Amino acid sequence: MCGIVGYSGSQDAIAPVLEGLSRLEYRGYDSAGISFQTSDGLATLKKEGKLENLKGIVAKEKPSSHTAIGHTRWATHGKVNDTNAHPHQNEYFSIVHNGIIENTNKLKPFLIENGYSFQTETDSETFLNLLTYHYKKENDVRVAIIETFKMLEGNSAFVIMKKGEHSIWAIKRAAPLVCGINAKSREVYASSDPYALVGFAEDIYFPEDGVLCQCDYESKGEEISFFDLNNQPTTHYKMQQRKVELDVVSKGTFEHFMLKEIHEQPVLIKKLIEFYLEGEGRSALEAAGSKKFPYIHIAACGTALHAGMVLKNYFEKINSIRVNSDFGSEFRYKNPVLNSDEMGLFISQSGETADTLACQELCQENKLSTYSIVNVEGSTLFRNCDANLLIKAGIEIGVASTKAFTQQVLTGLLLSMSMAGKLDDQDLKTELSTLADRIDEVLLRTEEIKKIAQEIYQHKGFIFTGRGDQFPIALEGALKLKEIAYVHAEGYAAGELKHGPISLIDENMVNIAIVTPDLYDKTLSNAQEVKARRGIMMIVGEQGNTELEEISDYFFGLNLEGLNKTQPVLTNVVLQLLSYYIAKLKGTDIDKPRNLAKSVTVE
Repeated sequence: MCGIVGYSGSQDAIAPVLEGLSRLEYRGYDSAGISFQTSDGLATLKKEGKLENLKGIVAKEKPSSHTAIGHTRWATHGKVNDTNAHPHQNEYFSIVHNGIIENTNKLKPFLIENGYSFQTETDSETFLNLLTYHYKKENDVRVAIIETFKMLEGNSAFVIMKKGEHSIWAIKRAAPLVCGINAKSREVYASSDPYALVGFAEDIYFPEDGVLCQCDYESKGEEISFFDLNNQPTTHYKMQQRKVELDVVSKGTFEHFMLKEIHEQPVLIKKLIEFYLEGEGRSALEAAGSKKFPYIHIAACGTALHAGMVLKNYFEKINSIRVNSDFGSEFRYKNPVLNSDEMGLFISQSGETADTLACQELCQENKLSTYSIVNVEGSTLFRNCDANLLIKAGIEIGVASTKAFTQQVLTGLLLSMSMAGKLDDQDLKTELSTLADRIDEVLLRTEEIKKIAQEIYQHKGFIFTGRGDQFPIALEGALKLKEIAYVHAEGYAAGELKHGPISLIDENMVNIAIVTPDLYDKTLSNAQEVKARRGIMMIVGEQGNTELEEISDYFFGLNLEGLNKTQPVLTNVVLQLLSYYIAKLKGTDIDKPRNLAKSVTVE
């Protein structure tokens, strides 16, 4: 959600902070700002809207500094305006914040009684005032931050800058935060996302919750120091070297990151095969599949949940294991029955999804084995789980997830096959390779999908339907269209239409039906019910099926031969492209849809 970048170094701080914020635009935001040290003290520039608005102000003011912190805000408390934008500054400190201070309404009266006023509607200003209160009391920045942090409830990350000092301070609880260093140039960084530091920092540090990081380029040999909440040095952090190339965060020849990421899927599938079936990932996959579980609890959010629903079908069909797949935001509050011999499986692209992390913590507290299917190595979910399977999707910039879904589903399939002792089944490798080739074939037919999008994009609503393995794809297709085209779209199990949703069908409603050989007669019957009520029918089904072609207004045929387990992945790619081209016709901001964030780090 909110993006944070901080810099302390011998070079100019403004450029790397702005560049870092630019890389974090994909996370979603509604305002941006930067604070920096000057000879007269702290200065702050901030502006509602796109980062370009802030860059315009910076270009006009031409600030220069060796220390700066920047922020892109995704509003949780207070309107979207210049005042509520971060950083927040007073005569002592400037701070940026990602997360929610849940007890801000309890802390405010105490601060007001002690003479502090509030200029914004944000919860973040509570931290600034409380920090100032403790600093005046203790006259020690480190102690003041620790004492302030101890009083807060909720998941948050903060980066702080003190007037007249080169240090930037960072601390977090259940929110993403990293520090980085370039030892050669003696430049140090803090950020909410390691991708902001690609090309800047050679070594990346992942502090644990409640670890205070002090980053100061003037502290030669100790540019980054770590302290616990008892104000003692600590080693509760992990370090890794980043070897990500800069070009992975560029669109290349594609108009949007989303389109680029859709087109990356065939290559990523082949790399996944190589990594887990032939390469260094094999041992981790075999280890993850070696333990037997009577029950699996899957918790995830959004697109990752739809992947989890596909995995539920795999585990039940291939492994005969009982599985529950649930919303991360609901699972933890249901008082679920959890037993220590069961598995908790958590799916997340970023590894920082707040609701999913809370579910993992709940399962861990109840002694379950916790597994993750995750994209970001070193993320909070990755660090907290007993076992991790990386989806190897690379950086996904588009807010609407595409390639991550495909990799999550296939990584889960490999886990299921590992648990069944079938990793060496030649049919598995053959099917995955065939799937990659079939997706390539779909990508060569984008003109067909463009034409369909042109015909249907102006209609009032869209109902996606599927049965069996395709029901989660109906949900995912509807979500993708809602996310990027801003149109009303719903996904249903096709058999449920007659139980209410069919009342919506008329000549202005489009039914996008996924009709594959699985439960074919039942799904065809559901499509005919829609057609009888004058609904506009687009069918994604098996190529050469004249029955489907006749009933549909628009038909997209697929070669499903040899895809016994992975048909949902192939049909989903068609819906990804359909959503993309409808959104393009609508003229929306495809890579950064309104109101959305890439990594949802608050509940």
